[in-house]
Amino acid sequence: MSGDERRARRGRRARRLRVPTAVAAAVCAAAAVAAVLLPAREGTRDAPPASSPRAAAAAAPAPCTDPEASLRPTAGPDGPAVERIKARGRLIAGVDQNSYRWGYRNPDTRELSGFDIDLVHAIAKDILGDADKVIFLAIPTSQRIPALETGKVDIIARTMTINCARIKQVAFSTTYFEAGQQVMVPKGSPVTAFDDTLKGKKVCTAQGSTSEAKLRAEPHGSTLLSVPNHLDCLVRLQLGQVDAVLNDTALAAGQVAQDQSMRLVGKPFTTEPYGVAMNLKDEDLVRRVNKVLEDYRRGGSDSPWMRAYEKWLAHDLKGITAPPVPKYRD
Repeated sequence: MSGDERRARRGRRARRLRVPTAVAAAVCAAAAVAAVLLPAREGTRDAPPASSPRAAAAAAPAPCTDPEASLRPTAGPDGPAVERIKARGRLIAGVDQNSYRWGYRNPDTRELSGFDIDLVHAIAKDILGDADKVIFLAIPTSQRIPALETGKVDIIARTMTINCARIKQVAFSTTYFEAGQQVMVPKGSPVTAFDDTLKGKKVCTAQGSTSEAKLRAEPHGSTLLSVPNHLDCLVRLQLGQVDAVLNDTALAAGQVAQDQSMRLVGKPFTTEPYGVAMNLKDEDLVRRVNKVLEDYRRGGSDSPWMRAYEKWLAHDLKGITAPPVPKYRD
């Protein structure tokens, strides 16, 4: 066989090999496309078009109409969250240690005291049979929700407002106290309310608080300074680093009691319902805490709630004659 014949035969063999390779590549590519597209078509076969009213309704979250409505107390065996606390032998509670009258370290006894602290003791008594079986953790305002989400604490009892944004992240008990937001300034300040007298002023709030959200939404020409804790704002006001503080009336009244060179101006302009906060998955604990609150409110003027109010809050927050009425959703 001549050299030319050998070269011609090799060329024909190469062409025969290249054709199947090209076909195989095309088949593989088609299969890959089918593998990507077919499941998507199958998964959405019965789904409405994205622009249809049915699709829009399915994508829209349920409206928040009453964030204060909590889970109803029910009788029955303990659930996993309560069992977890019993197995540990201690309730872990996130609280404040700097809010006078609510959660603060008593300078005489060096122990945590206040309205929120008494409530935590009542919860521990009900679950563990001993009011003192509590581990208290001081949690900054901005870390309340993360502390629950990570399981660092079982509950947060720290003047925490129930609202629509927060119930997506944590579960709340029924309301145990109602407050409102108000402006605190030094005596002699030209600021008279939460209005345009704040223009050009520096106003302090706690990070993650409802006051911070309100001031961001309605600054009235002011500049915001946010800090980790409510007490930090009082210190900055005392040092002249800010001109005013926006805070819940309940907390601000305690700060005015600590420093009588300060005063509250204007009137409370929001409603701030306080609840005990828990992890979203701990529904049995929510129901148990609501049972404790039912007992805590019971007894009229001689209820544990009214006794705690008279002891801690009545001097600064006058005129309250009964605890908030609970609301339930099921």
